[in-house]
Formats: sequence, C-alpha cells, structure tokens
Amino acid sequence: MKKWIDIFVRRIFTISGFTTSVVILLIIGFLFSEAAGLFSNPIVDKGYVLALNQHNTVTKLSAQEIKEIFDEEITNWKEVGGEDVPIDVFRLEDLDKLYTEKELGSEYQYAGDKIAEQLYSHPGMIAFVPKVLIEHHSNLRILDDRTIPLKDVFLGNEWFPTATPSPIFGILPLISGTLWVSFFAILIALPFGLAVSIYLAEVANPRVRKFLKPIIELLNGIPSVVYGFFGLAIIVPFLQNSFNLPVGESGLAGSIVLAIMALPTIITVAEDAMRSCPRSMREASLALGASQWQTIYKVVIPFSISGITSGVVLGIGRAIGETMAVLMVTGNAAVIPSSILEPLRTIPATIAAELGEAPAGGAHYQSLFLLGVILFFITLFINSCVEIVSARNKFKK
Repeated sequence: MKKWIDIFVRRIFTISGFTTSVVILLIIGFLFSEAAGLFSNPIVDKGYVLALNQHNTVTKLSAQEIKEIFDEEITNWKEVGGEDVPIDVFRLEDLDKLYTEKELGSEYQYAGDKIAEQLYSHPGMIAFVPKVLIEHHSNLRILDDRTIPLKDVFLGNEWFPTATPSPIFGILPLISGTLWVSFFAILIALPFGLAVSIYLAEVANPRVRKFLKPIIELLNGIPSVVYGFFGLAIIVPFLQNSFNLPVGESGLAGSIVLAIMALPTIITVAEDAMRSCPRSMREASLALGASQWQTIYKVVIPFSISGITSGVVLGIGRAIGETMAVLMVTGNAAVIPSSILEPLRTIPATIAAELGEAPAGGAHYQSLFLLGVILFFITLFINSCVEIVSARNKFKK
C-alpha cells in the first residue's frame, strides 16, 4: 500500500511540475507574440491616411515629424525635405467649418470630393482623413505609410501612445526612469539593510533579535498601496520643502519608498546567511586575536556573501517590479530625467496605468506587452548576474 501511495504522490508532483512549466512557457510565448505585433502596425492610425497635394515632393515622414506637423511645431515643408511651402494641416472635422451639411451630403457621401477639392487648391496641405473617403481620387497623393520601425521604439525619447495621427512609442524615458529609481533605491537600502542584518546576526542579544525579527518580516506583508500613501503624506511634502521643489513627486521620493519596501527582504535574507556561518570559524578568528568587527567583515561577510547578494537581488527585483507605490509618488511623467529630483515614470507604473485604457489588439496594447518583455529581460539579466556571482563564490570555497 505504501508503495502505491509513493507512486501516486510522485505522479502528482510530476504532473503538477509539468503543467506549471507548460503554463509558464505559454504565458511567455503569449507575451512575446503580443509584443512582436507592435512592429506590424502602420505609423498612422489604422483606417486613416495622410493625403497630400499631388505636386508635393515629400515621400515619407517619421512618426515624430508627423506629430510635430500636426502640433504646428513644423510649419514649412522644407523642414522635412520638401519645397519652401507653408504647411496647412487639415482634419476631417474641418469639413464642417468649410461646407454646409447639404454640400457634404446627409451621409457624408460628398466628403471625399470636398477633401480632394481642398487638397487640390492648397499645395501645402496635409490631410488626416479616413482612407475610404479618398481612395478613389487620383488628383491627390497618399503619403507612403510604413510599419513602426524598431529604432523609433527602442531609441525614441518620447512616449505618447495616444497621439494622433501618429502615436509615439519611444521607450527610453520609461527604461531610464525604471533604472534610475531602482538604482537609487538600492543605493539607499543596501547600507541600511546590511547594517541591520549585521546587528541582528552578530551584535544583538537573543531577546532583542526575537523582538525585532518578526517586526521586520511583518513589513513584507504591508500592501504596496499603504507604502504609497505613506510616501504621499510624509516623504513627498518633506522633499518638496527640503529642496524647494515645485512638486514633491519625484524620482527621489520613489527611490526612498522602494528602499523602505526592499529593506525587509534584504535584512531577512542577509541575516539568515550570516547566521549560517559556522561558529567554529568565528571562534577560530577570535582565537587568532581578531576583534569582533574584524571577524564580521573578514570572516562572516565573505562566507555569507552569496546569501547577501541574493538578498540584494531580491530587493532589486522588488524595486524594479513595484507598481502602485511608484505610480503614486514619482509624478508619472514620461520624460528622460536629468536629475533624481524630477518627476519620472517607470515601466510597471506605465503598464498599470494604461493597460485598462488601451484597446485590445491595438498598437498601444501591444506596446505595453513590449514593455513587459523588456522588464522580463531586465529581471533575467539581474538574476543571471546573481547566479554568476554565487557560482564564483562557491568555486572559491
């Protein structure tokens, strides 16, 4: 009977592990497939085109140039390689200002003719209109539409996925914001976390350790939104008054909140690693004349460096993947920061804030999956670095 129970339990664990692995692979595959779909989308919104006068010599425009033209930041065709002609922007809603309902038709059946008429009479005009209205007109030219290029996404410095007629998906501001906040969070958390873990493992008496350890571990169970409220109520006003900032929501506020959130993980893992150092090594060091502090930084810390590194990486993982607290205190500005005191936006916060509003299957929706892929690779890189460090430390031992 015992043999059959062992076989049954073994099969259950095997099936469970196999099923979990397959589900994880399917999730990763879905993530990558949705992200790759972004680069098959046209630069201009689906179903719409940019129409020009047939004598206009401009053949292509980047998404950034299109945005600047319709924002009236570019006002002459020579700025984008065309002739010295002022740009006249035309949108579909402008028809109602130029023509009566009778001229356009009760069902807009004459709208295409009126658009073509405007383009023919204005050499510098560019019209953002539905393709179906003008596809049968030969006296105008439709600007060549390309799919979203890789360089515009990975090297773009502006994130504006809801811009019309051409959304902007530059992810550099989001990557830089994520790394900026995470770097300073670990810079703040690491010395404090290491100091507390050394105190708990090597200095504190058993009574103090038994009192502090559960409290520190309990901090891991506090929801991130509570940390966010704490940051909004305490840290943000403090930074605004201390540095005389126009707004207190900044990268530094996010770094401090993330540092507080990462501390319990770093302290717990590092303290456990230090306590695993054999007592004989400590006694041998002390017997040779080393002081307690010399024993700590020359014996205990080198022995437990692998565990300390793991704690730091787990803290970094918490910082990089955190969403709600960062969204609440960093200002949520998708710009490349030049200072830690400026507002910024991280990848997880962007996904959380925009995924509910993005139409399923659209370019905006797929761009958020691409951000998820990038976050996946960042985490994979960090974990790989830890494995390499841990393997080297084991080899030295």
